[in-house]
Parts: sequence; C-alpha cells; structure tokens
Amino acid sequence: MSNNAAERALRGIALGRRNWTFAGSQRGADRAAVMLTLITTARLNDIDPKAWLADVLARIADLPVSRLPELLPWEWKRLRDAEKPADQQAA
Repeated sequence: MSNNAAERALRGIALGRRNWTFAGSQRGADRAAVMLTLITTARLNDIDPKAWLADVLARIADLPVSRLPELLPWEWKRLRDAEKPADQQAA
C-alpha cells in the first residue's frame, strides 16, 4: 500500500519543517495544525483556499448552527456551482 498522495500533500509543509519546531507554544502549534488541515482540505476539493476561507469567515457569524454544514468545502463548492448560470458552467 502506498501513501504517495499524503506525502505529496505534505510536501509544502515539509519545506517549513524547521520553523514548525518553534511554533511558540502548544496552542500556536495546534492553531497551525488546524489551519493547515483546513487549507489542505480545500485544495483536495479543488477549491481556492483563500476564496473559501474569506467567504466562510465573512458568513459564519450570521449563519444559524443548523446551516453550518453548508460551509464545508465540498458543500460550499456544490452550492457555488449550483449558483452559476448555465452558460458559465458549460465554459
């Protein structure tokens, strides 16, 4: 069994390996791990992480808890694709 996909996903993180040793504190390291997980999840779903995070952070405060799953990357992408006009989807 091979884990090449996982190794390729971590390649960008490995470049900063020395810097990750000095996260400042355990909380800082935990936050970095959460952010890297979110960014990698967006990339694996073919989503621009900056656009997704900007939209999520702008909308999350006003969204009811029952609608939070809409902000997950795969749901966000599906809803964005559904909002596009038919002529843009064909292009």
